[in-house]
Amino acid sequence: MKHTEDRFVIAFYNLENFFDTHDDPHTLDDDFTPEGRKAWNETRFRKKSKKLARTISLIGKDYSSEVPVLVGVAEVENKKALEAILKVKALKEVDYDYVHFDSPDERGIDTALIYHKSHFKVLDAETIPLMISNGDGERDYTRDILYVHGKLHEEEVHLFVNHWPSRRDGADETEHKRIKAAETVLRKIEGLQEENPNCIIMGDFNDDPNSPSIQRLMDSGRFVNPMQQLLSPKSGSANYKGEWSLFDQIILSHSFLNYEAGTHSFKMAKIFAPKFLKEWKGKYKGNPFRTFVGKKYLGGYSDHFPVYVVLKENN
Repeated sequence: MKHTEDRFVIAFYNLENFFDTHDDPHTLDDDFTPEGRKAWNETRFRKKSKKLARTISLIGKDYSSEVPVLVGVAEVENKKALEAILKVKALKEVDYDYVHFDSPDERGIDTALIYHKSHFKVLDAETIPLMISNGDGERDYTRDILYVHGKLHEEEVHLFVNHWPSRRDGADETEHKRIKAAETVLRKIEGLQEENPNCIIMGDFNDDPNSPSIQRLMDSGRFVNPMQQLLSPKSGSANYKGEWSLFDQIILSHSFLNYEAGTHSFKMAKIFAPKFLKEWKGKYKGNPFRTFVGKKYLGGYSDHFPVYVVLKENN
């Protein structure tokens, strides 16, 4: 497909533990320091910055003449890490800015939104805390949900960048936490003043399109999930023990199915998985080429592929 001027890419990318090299005394980031278990130093940090910037610059390039206009990211430690990506040659000429807040996550990894200032204007931004508890009744300090209200060209949109609680203690045992996250997003949307707000819910949900948490969003009747058909036994955005998952998704409100002038309509959804983002040989051939396996440094990009949607601006 040739480049088209009226098509715009919105992406989401889990950056796999993208920490700076400095020890934050308030978080569990000690592994990602030069003296830490992963020997995370400036050289490795700069290499990863370049890799992530190159990836972002190429997402959806077959379908749009622009770099992505919005990129939600997860597993980024702080502003320094975000700025390192945006200063890399592949992106430094792009008029990018970002929205980021420190979250109470115990490891200090957050979500953020990178946006192209020529195409998107931030009107308001805040974090929505996710109030969940562990089995002992103590609060589980996890990532906040990032909410950004803005204008994509002239159309108002409400964006939610998510990184929902992990399955580390078992998928079933932690399912209630992700359902609570879905309900938290829905409650915010229901409190918006507009009758049919344009919403984009993106993130690493730690659940597949058919999981109860995602179904809770879909049961509201407000959304379409264009990622649904992208998961198969042979493809997804991450691979764990030989099984593909599609925890990374971008969910859109029905309003993106219209064609009125001044609006944006959904064209397609994709997993961005070019050869350079993959393991190229051996047992894990075709899987995401990750930065680390345990404490072993591989020097790859991320353990997730980015996902994206293409929207058409209706004139």
